[in-house]
Amino acid sequence: MTEQIDQGLIRISDDVVATIAGLAALETPGVSAMSGGISEGLAKRLSGKNAQRGVSVEVGQVEAAIDLRIVVQYGSPIQEVGRRLQENVREAVENMTGLRVVEVNVKVEGVAFKDEAEQEDAANRVK
Repeated sequence: MTEQIDQGLIRISDDVVATIAGLAALETPGVSAMSGGISEGLAKRLSGKNAQRGVSVEVGQVEAAIDLRIVVQYGSPIQEVGRRLQENVREAVENMTGLRVVEVNVKVEGVAFKDEAEQEDAANRVK
């Protein structure tokens, strides 16, 4: 997004919009994690862009379209989580950037079980 004002230009990069969307998605109840493909996950780890994992954006001058890939917590109603996710991401991006979000597409790529999350936490502890 680029906006011309009297003092100069204001530019918001696609990465900024993706980061806002990713953080808003992770704050949504029922979302366990963002899902990225193998190559995307590696690239994000190497570049330090974990907040953008599972997020694709297309940003124009005044509008944005967002695609999200998520993992849902087992037992959460997927349709409800998806709707809340769309609302949270749309609100966060519109409020912070002034862009109009024309669509938020959600692809559920997995279900996380509590036991898996606990096992990962236990495996990551320093002994």
